[in-house]
Amino acid sequence: MSKAFNTNIVKVLRLTRDMMLLADQGDTSRPDRSCGVLYGTLRDSAYKIRELAEQEKILHQGSGLWDIEEE
Repeated sequence: MSKAFNTNIVKVLRLTRDMMLLADQGDTSRPDRSCGVLYGTLRDSAYKIRELAEQEKILHQGSGLWDIEEE
């Protein structure tokens, strides 16, 4: 069984993927500019969070803490 802290990193990575997809879907159906700001903010946040999660994953891999097989 994987350690909870690694499982949570994987969950964050999946969540950011969903955030990016939602931002793309929202952009294609938005009725006005203010929605564009919302979806742009969502996308930017997803990229920032994803970068942090990727860095944490690399740290865990480097220190031997990572116990999850690549998907």
